[in-house]
Amino acid sequence: MDVTVVQFAEQSTMTSRALEKKTQEVQVLKALVLGEEERGQSQYQVMCFVTKFQKGDFITADAMVKLRQKNPSTIRTPEEDRGKENYTMTGWVLLDRATPISRHVAPFCVEAQEATYVRDVDLKAWAELPGSSISILESAVKLFPSANTVTAPSRCSDVSAIWAPCICTLEMCIGWYPCGLKYCKGKPENALQNNGGGSYRCGIKTCRKCHQYSYYVREKQQCLWDE
Repeated sequence: MDVTVVQFAEQSTMTSRALEKKTQEVQVLKALVLGEEERGQSQYQVMCFVTKFQKGDFITADAMVKLRQKNPSTIRTPEEDRGKENYTMTGWVLLDRATPISRHVAPFCVEAQEATYVRDVDLKAWAELPGSSISILESAVKLFPSANTVTAPSRCSDVSAIWAPCICTLEMCIGWYPCGLKYCKGKPENALQNNGGGSYRCGIKTCRKCHQYSYYVREKQQCLWDE
């Protein structure tokens, strides 16, 4: 299985008629999984996982512009391993209605029309942001069939029938990404910012983090790697 991960985090500010500020806290990870020809899969699969991100996990684009890394072609290793976070997805995002979540979801996940996933816990968190409502957000989501059944489907690794529905698990890792700012002591000749405490911004901190997603698939054929 080959997985390609593409990530964006939206934290834009917009003004409503009431002049209230609204901040989008949306993270989307897109996975491209190549088909296993020896098992009858001639095409690839694309999945998108839409979640709420923690503000402390990313630095602003403005800071990235001002603090460009030297030798950008260098292969780097992360300074901090942030472990693995588990996500239990609860529904599909309807891409033609996804704008209340983020206007970027539909174009970014256009190849994942029926494989863009979200969690109800994130919908509730976004609903608390100014200008949002849980009813509008829920209208952009279709719940998994398992949400209305007493017995949840088994994990795909425990299912033998190739066309049976099951719960798939996919792990993706971001091996290196900017996760914070570094501060050095002293006062440089051309400091970008001196915070008054004898230290200044002098670089970008990098991290590694893994994400494990559990989600419903209509048939085990869509999750052959989870065995």
